[in-house]
Formats: sequence, structure tokens, C-alpha cells
Amino acid sequence: MSVRHLLAAAAAAPLGVLGLAAPAAAHVLAQPAVTDAYTLTAGRAWSLVGALLGLAGAVVGGLALARPAGRLGTGGRGAVAALAAGLAGAVVGGLVVAAAEGGPGTGYGIVGGVLSLVVGLVAAVLGGLALVRSRRTG
Repeated sequence: MSVRHLLAAAAAAPLGVLGLAAPAAAHVLAQPAVTDAYTLTAGRAWSLVGALLGLAGAVVGGLALARPAGRLGTGGRGAVAALAAGLAGAVVGGLVVAAAEGGPGTGYGIVGGVLSLVVGLVAAVLGGLALVRSRRTG
């Protein structure tokens, strides 16, 4: 197995796991939310997970883009990690937004879902740019 196939499989593995977990996550997210403003509901927790994944991907993608020959950018590993984390954060955010039955303040986590969707897409773009740069220089 070539290194390119190994990297592609490593990048696709989290997405496959999320694809299998999507129906279960949608079922959990569709549960009625408690209307208390300070309760950590399932939707808010999932949107927090998505936002943290997207944020981690954005940080790693920024580092891989800023220092392509550094520790995180060697061979495009940082770029692939940022791309995978960003896509995972965007998928989680999209699931939260799709499963939300109410607007902001209802406990479904729609604001955090939109935030994690945006941050995940930014991380995916940064990872993609760093991956293109690492392929061009390497």
C-alpha cells in the first residue's frame, strides 16, 4: 500500500465513523430539549464537540500553512489532520443544525452547530491549502 493510499484511508476513516454514527446522533439530537438556559443538552454538547474539532483543525491547518517544513507540515500530515478535523467538525455541526427543531435559546444547540459548521469549513479550507502547498513543494 502506497503512502498516498494510506493517507487517504486515514483521512476517510473518521468520516466513515461519523457516517455510521450519524443516525444514532440524529436520534439523540432529536430528543426534546430542556428549556433551562444553563442545561447542557445533547444538542449543545454535540455542537461543542463540533466546534472544538473545527477549532483544533483550524489551529493545525494554520500552523501547517505557516510552516510547511515544520514539525506539523512534514509530508502533509498536519494538512491532512486539519482537513479531517475540519470536515468532521463541519459534519457534526451540520447534523446539529439539521436536527434542531427550534431556534436560538431552545436548547437544541443551533447556534453552536452553525458556529462549528463555519469553523469546520474554515479548518478544511486551511488544511486543503496547506495540503496543496505541501504537494507542490514536495
